[in-house]
Amino acid sequence: MSRVAVVQAAPVVFDCGATLAKVRKLAAEAVAGGARLVLFPEAFISGYPRGMSFGTVVGSRTQEGRDQFRQYWESSIDIPGPAVDELSALAAQLGLHIVIGVIERQGGTLYCTALFLSPEGYLGKHRKVMPTAAERIIWGFGDASTLPVFDTPLGRLGAVICWENYMPLLRMAMYSKGVQIYCIPTADGRETWLSTVRHIALEGRCFVLSANQFTRLSDFPSGIENELASKPDDVICLGGSCIVGPLGNVLAGPDFSGETILYADLDLGDVVRGKYDFDVTGHYARPDLFHLEINEAAQKPVVSIPNQKKA
Repeated sequence: MSRVAVVQAAPVVFDCGATLAKVRKLAAEAVAGGARLVLFPEAFISGYPRGMSFGTVVGSRTQEGRDQFRQYWESSIDIPGPAVDELSALAAQLGLHIVIGVIERQGGTLYCTALFLSPEGYLGKHRKVMPTAAERIIWGFGDASTLPVFDTPLGRLGAVICWENYMPLLRMAMYSKGVQIYCIPTADGRETWLSTVRHIALEGRCFVLSANQFTRLSDFPSGIENELASKPDDVICLGGSCIVGPLGNVLAGPDFSGETILYADLDLGDVVRGKYDFDVTGHYARPDLFHLEINEAAQKPVVSIPNQKKA
């Protein structure tokens, strides 16, 4: 048995240092509760900008919106970089595996990323391959070169971010890599999300951990208009975090009450018991009919510089 924890909380939006301090506090609390793995929500460092437009309409961007993007960029992290070093030291100090949603910067582009850390240090990352709707304005596109599943003492660990989970072939890629602890850092707090999480657990015969933020307008920087709230106590992100077992049984949550940490004890034997009658990449796969190819090569930009004419 391994105890896992799912954090449902608010970051200090656009403030990396203050959010890291909150991560330290929450991770220590999870360990005090017996957890050996803790999952934090999507874009926890340094915030999922729900309700912000960044001054964009089709065909126009405002100077104020550009400055808001600059603030977002400044609160994001480099991988590798100081924030990763701090999180790695925290994981080592607590003897903890951490999966946490971060905003990663590379040059002038931001990526929605899930970061994996263990007591031995940095394991790797997954970049969200398909930002949803208006997220495409502020985040770049990941690729399958960062779609890992890690062997850990707790089980085979992977992560798929928010609405990536509505991409059937991406889910199948994770199942084909033998994921047993399927982490979902998310921003979806709708009542229907639990149905998605239970479906994935049943389909993949794996444990699914889903972590969402619970935020109020007061968690966001003052002076930035939010389209979804006007008063400090207005709830912007509803939570709904949960933990589900390989047969779709809800082990914890969903919780919509506020900031909390959810716990569950995982028996990996339940993964095998679940596959007795349904193994999506085994006896139920029908490879004679269906085939999946995964392009795990990194997609690097090509820059063409025209030849200079000699004088």
